[in-house]
Amino acid sequence: MAITVKLLAHTPNPEQTVAMAAKLCYSPSGIEEIRDGLTEEKTASFINMLADLGHASPTEHASFTFGIEGISRACSHQLVRHRIASYSQQSQRYVDGERFEFVTPPEIESNPRALEAYNRALDEQARAYSEVRNALVTGYINDYLGEEQQGTDAEIAAAFKESNKAKYSAFVKKANEDARFILPNATTTKLVCTFNARSLENFFAHRCCNRAQWEIREVAEKMLLLCLEVAPNLFKNCGPSCLFGPCPEGKMCCGRQKEVREKYGR
Repeated sequence: MAITVKLLAHTPNPEQTVAMAAKLCYSPSGIEEIRDGLTEEKTASFINMLADLGHASPTEHASFTFGIEGISRACSHQLVRHRIASYSQQSQRYVDGERFEFVTPPEIESNPRALEAYNRALDEQARAYSEVRNALVTGYINDYLGEEQQGTDAEIAAAFKESNKAKYSAFVKKANEDARFILPNATTTKLVCTFNARSLENFFAHRCCNRAQWEIREVAEKMLLLCLEVAPNLFKNCGPSCLFGPCPEGKMCCGRQKEVREKYGR
């Protein structure tokens, strides 16, 4: 499943919003006049000035909301470590685990033996999930009816669902709470996240880096391209930290700064 990233919403005129905040800091303009004279050229000038001064707080007034789909839970766990952001993620409690797909890392996909073992493990986990979930649902049905029902888990569930759909749905959600412990990090997820521009700059510095895990790096690069479309001046200096100075990774540096700078047109 391909990774999909969409810019769902953003602050209207994000660069002008940042420029207004900067203008308030550095001029005697009052609130009523704060937008006056902010042409595209003047707006870009304010944003460039903020970058030169290292004054980042005005960029916090512009926010960007993304929809991200097709990433693994391993990737989303890394994403939510960026704490100055808001997240809404697909629930493994309310969404049945049998409907999830799985992410296959490129290195595994290119290795036939590894891919065979990987797919075998995922198939086994999917079967185990279904067995655990169905067994739990049957147990809840038996407790609710006060007697043990006859038949397979599937037959018992189907018969009870026909007679009491609301209670059956509640039992499934309850069963999913525990059955989801079986689901692997490869399970796909989707989420909506909102960052301000300052937090995005930090996010891009860390996650566009070659040392970032391949999946979150792909997400970060897609997010950056979308940001550049709507606020090119605000994000023109964004990317991995090595674009404008030495690599901060020290001995763990990838050693490909020249290649990275060429990629970002530096």
